[in-house]
Amino acid sequence: MSFLGDLLWLVCGGLLSGLGWLCAGLFWCITIVGIPIGIQCIKLSGMSFAPFGKEVRYEGGAGSFLVNILWFFFSGLELALGNFFLGCLLCITVVGIPFGMQFFKLAKLSLAPFGAVVENA
Repeated sequence: MSFLGDLLWLVCGGLLSGLGWLCAGLFWCITIVGIPIGIQCIKLSGMSFAPFGKEVRYEGGAGSFLVNILWFFFSGLELALGNFFLGCLLCITVVGIPFGMQFFKLAKLSLAPFGAVVENA
């Protein structure tokens, strides 16, 4: 069932969200210092392309907190607002509510992706 959800997800805006994560990751990988941040973004783009059947667990320390602050100002706010907007747009219809909830999950992840672990549910 999650395969069908992921397939419909790509049509309902998941492709845009995944490309946003991928572009952010490539942007961060331009500099040597930003490569660890870019790699995390590219990993999370996989979740953004196929979010159904996956859960996010947060476990982080002081290092994750500091990188999340840097991330928030340079890339996180834009991704979070985009995902939140698409989630609100899809929640207008009853059929779009499951997709909107996935966008809200990604918006939360967009605010603080470091220290987050993606697991299959």
